[in-house]
Amino acid sequence: MSVAGEKFEIYVDPNLALDFKLGKKKDFNNVMVVEEVFKDAKKADRVSGDKLKKAFGTEDILEVGKKIVLNGEVPITTEQKRHMIDEKRKKIIALLARETIDPRTNAPHPPQRIEKALEEVKIHVDPFKPAEQQIQEAITALRPVLPMKIETARLAVKVPADVAQKLYGSFKEYNVQQEEWQGDGSLIVVVEIPAGLQTEFFEKANRLTAGRAQIKDLKKDVKK
Repeated sequence: MSVAGEKFEIYVDPNLALDFKLGKKKDFNNVMVVEEVFKDAKKADRVSGDKLKKAFGTEDILEVGKKIVLNGEVPITTEQKRHMIDEKRKKIIALLARETIDPRTNAPHPPQRIEKALEEVKIHVDPFKPAEQQIQEAITALRPVLPMKIETARLAVKVPADVAQKLYGSFKEYNVQQEEWQGDGSLIVVVEIPAGLQTEFFEKANRLTAGRAQIKDLKKDVKK
C-alpha cells in the first residue's frame, strides 16, 4: 500500500491475511511470513523505522503489518474472490428479504425473486465491502425491475408476568425503544423491526408465550 507517496509491502500468508482482513481471524499470528516491511519486497529493500513511524505512527512491525493488511490490497485467487462474492451476494439477498417490502403489496419479496432480479440487473458486488453498506445501491439498481422500499414497524408487546423475565433477553435481539415493567410483573416493550420480520416476530412472541403475547402495531416509519 502507499502512504503519503511512500510504498510499503509485506510478505503474507494469503489465506490467513484474507481471513484477518474479513474479520474471520481475530489474531495476527502467522499472517506475516517475514516480519519486515519493504519499499520493494522483491529487492528486499527494507523501510526504515523512521519512515514507519512517520507513516503509521509506530515502528512496531506487527502493528504496521496489521494496518497494511486491513487497509491495503490482499492478493486473492480467482476462486477465493468468486466464493467471497457469492457469500456477500447471499448476505445482501437475506438483508433485502428482511428489511424491504413490495410497495404494491406491502409484503416482503421472497429471496428467490430478489436473487433472480439481482442476476437480471447484473449488480456489482464488492467482496470486501460490508453487505449493509451495499443495500441502498442494490435497491436503486433493483427498483426498475423489482419495486421495493425499506420499511420499519414499531410494535408494542405485552407479555405476562410468569414469562416476562425469561423473554426479557429475547427482546434485546431487536431495537428496543422503550420498556416498562408493570405492577403485576408483566412487561411492555416497544420494539422497532424491519417490516419483513413482522411475521417472524409475531410467531416467535406467540410461541414463547403460548399465544398470550399482546402485540399492537403502533406506526410504520417508511424510508424512501
